[in-house]
Amino acid sequence: MFDFTQKTAIVTGAASGIGEAVALELAASGAFVVVSDLDKAACDKVVAAILDRDGAAAGFAADVADPEAAEALVKFAEAETGALHLAVNNAGIGGPQAKAGEYPLDGWRKVIDVNLNGVFYGMRYQIPAMERAGGGAIVNMASILGSVGFAGASAYVAAKHAVLGLTRTAAMEYSAAGIRINAVGPGFIGTPLLTKNLEQEVLDGLASLHPIGRIGTSEEVSALTCFLLSERASFISGSYHLVDGAYTAQ
Repeated sequence: MFDFTQKTAIVTGAASGIGEAVALELAASGAFVVVSDLDKAACDKVVAAILDRDGAAAGFAADVADPEAAEALVKFAEAETGALHLAVNNAGIGGPQAKAGEYPLDGWRKVIDVNLNGVFYGMRYQIPAMERAGGGAIVNMASILGSVGFAGASAYVAAKHAVLGLTRTAAMEYSAAGIRINAVGPGFIGTPLLTKNLEQEVLDGLASLHPIGRIGTSEEVSALTCFLLSERASFISGSYHLVDGAYTAQ
């Protein structure tokens, strides 16, 4: 559906779930994909899957909450192919579940560090690289919880709301430089982040929150993400796009 030939992309949180689906689709569409996550071995599994499908990729272990790692990731991408054109700041964590007045401080700091600061650090180094390349596109993975609340998830909700403000501001600042920046808001998606610790009864309850009657798939989020990165979305920047089975339409 998309043509990313001769484009280099970074995808964070790419060892599983939405990030893995995005990395696979970008590579299938011609991009050289830098697959990044905390665990190099997990990155290499996704890289191997891409290579098995005749795609091009390399793995790079990085903690998005570390600005030096974010800078090193971009330098690696440029060193591999000479330029950076696309980025998906997808890495994220769920964090503790507690009311705001009881929320653990260390949990708050960790969620903000990964889910908000990680996006900022990524863009802080991706944008100058894209300026050097003559333009590019970024998608920041937000959530439905970037626009609505969810009891017990104050840190996650705060971070995702802030990602939207960061996305819109950066898009205003860099659109004239040929860099488009958008955010995607998935509903509840059947990723390891969601399903690994939840009973089926709880998952069924989450599915029922969506008028479409189910939780989403990583591939459904990837389709929207890759569209926003593509030239088919050339006049779309600074906006927030939901893939949520009508969750937020209620």
